[in-house]
This record gives sequence, structure tokens and C-alpha cells, in this order.
Amino acid sequence: MYTRNIGLDVKMPESECNDPHCPYHGKLSVRGQVLVGKVVSANMTKSAVVAREYQQYIPKYERKATKIKKYHVHVPDCIKIKPGDTVRFAECRKLAKTISFVIVEKVNQ
Repeated sequence: MYTRNIGLDVKMPESECNDPHCPYHGKLSVRGQVLVGKVVSANMTKSAVVAREYQQYIPKYERKATKIKKYHVHVPDCIKIKPGDTVRFAECRKLAKTISFVIVEKVNQ
């Protein structure tokens, strides 16, 4: 099966899939942000919820606060994930009402 280069410095998945929304084996192009987060829920069909923690500076209190943002992401068939995994996900075109990111790599930590 043909595996295409998606233009990111990520490890290719070992398995193959027939998912048309896969950046490696389908026709989905990735562009924009590339983020890292932890999988919170993987109960939906071909999609998951990923939480990303980041620090935000608050000038009034002169402190940093930890914020958490949740993203709904598409999971290609060739990438197997479960809750608690750390993943790298990239921005793509809208695939559903709330899904505009796709998982491109499972990060080993």
C-alpha cells in the first residue's frame, strides 16, 4: 500500500488502513498547528478527545496559570490509541462539526 509523505517530522504508522481521512493512506492534507496532548476519551467511532495543558500569564496577579483545552480529533484506522496515551495531532480541514484535527503520531513517553 502507498504511504505518502505528510510534510511533518513524525514516525509513520506500521499498519495500513483504507480510511479516506487518513493523512498517510488517504487524501487528507494537514496544515497549520501541530500540538501534543493526552487522550482523555476514545469511546467515539474513529474520533477521540485530547486534552492539552499550557501555561498562561495573568498580568494582574503576575503569575502563570495552568489552562486545559480539549480538542476533538479524528483517529485513523492505522493508529491505535487508548485513554492515557500521549499523541501528536495536526490541524486539517473540518471533518465534522467539532472535528478539525487528526492524530498523526503516538508519542512514546
